[in-house]
Amino acid sequence: MSTIAELAVPAAEFALRHTLDVTDGLDAEIERVVAYEPEHVMPYVWFAGEESTLATVDDALADDPSVDEAERLTEIDGECLYRMNWVDDVTVMLHLLTEAHATVLDAHAETDRWLFRVLFPERDAISRTYEFATEHGLSVEVRKIHRLEESRRGRSGLTDAQHETVVAALERGYYEIPRETDMDHLSDELGISHQALSERLRRAHRTLVAELVDVGGSDEGT
Repeated sequence: MSTIAELAVPAAEFALRHTLDVTDGLDAEIERVVAYEPEHVMPYVWFAGEESTLATVDDALADDPSVDEAERLTEIDGECLYRMNWVDDVTVMLHLLTEAHATVLDAHAETDRWLFRVLFPERDAISRTYEFATEHGLSVEVRKIHRLEESRRGRSGLTDAQHETVVAALERGYYEIPRETDMDHLSDELGISHQALSERLRRAHRTLVAELVDVGGSDEGT
């Protein structure tokens, strides 16, 4: 039965180690693509952060040993989209995670690690992938495993991390007036930085609003 696993990999063993080290509070997330050439791994990456942080990304990427070439394509609402060409080591690392005919659904970097949501054709493939990756020197942490049908819960496009964050914020009274908790308490509870929490909530809110606007737009004139 198809299974989704949430995996964590140190950035030092994968991609953007230098960029994440030298930038403060930078968040990186791959842009989903329908198809791309096999040699092009994660071809598009969104970077989010404070304006002063985003201003340093070009220089950081130029000095990053995991990046062969990077081109800034656009900047929208405090986020920058880059087209990436990675060095061969990054391609090899991703191959280790997808060797068992797995598919990467989501991938984003927070502080010093990459978090992946990977779809495996069967549960046993997770164990084989873990063993294969660790044998080749990649440190993989399996954070959560669930069957595919357990993930189809009408989350309006939210990732598991975004869903968890929004639910925690709602349950703790973050959306109440006046608020019953703040960003500092939420970030401590979720074990992420204040900046990562802010970016995750903003991405989740943008996804939910886009879904609402799209639904509302279809009823125009009724």
